[in-house]
This record gives sequence, C-alpha cells and structure tokens, in this order.
Amino acid sequence: MILNALVVGPFGSNCYVVGSEKSRRGLIVDPGAESKRILETVNDLRLTISLILVTHAHIDHIGALAHVKESTGAEFAIHEAEAKASLGMFSRMMSSMTGGSFSQPPEPDRLLKDGDIIDIDDLSFKVLHTPGHSPGGISLYGHGVLFSGDTLFNCGIGRTDFPGGSSEQIIDSIKNKLLTLPDETSVYPGHGPSTTIGEEKRGNPFL
Repeated sequence: MILNALVVGPFGSNCYVVGSEKSRRGLIVDPGAESKRILETVNDLRLTISLILVTHAHIDHIGALAHVKESTGAEFAIHEAEAKASLGMFSRMMSSMTGGSFSQPPEPDRLLKDGDIIDIDDLSFKVLHTPGHSPGGISLYGHGVLFSGDTLFNCGIGRTDFPGGSSEQIIDSIKNKLLTLPDETSVYPGHGPSTTIGEEKRGNPFL
C-alpha cells in the first residue's frame, strides 16, 4: 500500500494520499488546504484518485475539497450525520465571513455509515463512526492502519467544544471503537505525528 502524509494549511492538518501499488488507484483522506500540493503529490505517485474521504467537515479538513474533487473527478464520501449537521453550517459560516463569496462545498456522492466497507481494488477499509469531535466524525481502518481524524491523537484527543461536540461521546468512541483494535495498529491522526493503538493505551493522559 502506498501511503503519503502531507501537513497542509495554517492549522497544520494532515492530508493522506493512499493508493494501491498494483493498480495505482487510490483515495485522498482530508484535503484540508493546498490543493496544488496535494495534486502534485498524486501525480508524483502516479495515482488515479477514485475517492475523497472526509473524516469530518471542519474547515481545516475540507478547505481544498472542491478543487481536488474537480481536478480528479473523484467521488466525495462523508458520514451521513456529518453531511446533515456540518456541511450546511460550515457553508453558512464561511459565506457570512466572506460576504457571500465563499463557494459551497460539493454535495457528497456517497453517504457513509458505521461498518461500511470502502474497496478500491486490493485496498479495503472499514468505516468506524467515532462521534465526539463532531456528530458524524469517522475513522477509517484497514491494512493495519487507522486514519483517526480529530478523534484520537498522539497523546491527545479531539476537542469537544465546537457545536455538536461531546466529551462523553469522544471517550466512548475511542474506548469502544479504537482501543479495541490491535495494539500494533498504526494511527494516522488529523493533526500531529503518527502513533499506535498500543502506545495510546499505555501513555495517553486523556484516557
């Protein structure tokens, strides 16, 4: 599996470009900013992007979504609860801040729910609904790797003071959905360095 991590934008968000070594098809997780750099990485890796997956709809994770989707022709997938709760709110907020000049994010091509499987040739990932940071936040698990969005960080957890956030929910999501994965699972979060499930079990002060 091809896995390339980019730190993008003023919030230092992690964007992941993932692909099949056999077919050279793949997906992008959280195109938060710097669409040109993301697309250059895709070209350098000689990948065709079939899907753009957003772990949650905060600005620092979807800022480059429209341009990347338009440039790649890929489908856009997000959890059904996040599409309802956050995409519209985000659009209204940005429109008010920019005097109505902000372009609305594209409509999702695929609405996800807990337990869905995303298959791209020999790649297969399971969708884990992990609310708490946002109502429809998700993590993506497969091939010994977890993309945890803003749910679980290296020695941290996502903040819960945004609209729709819940400290109880995020702890429940982490303990019942993420810490049940094998200790050796590599965790690639929405911000900061990677970690493993075992390391977070042993040393995360929030857990």
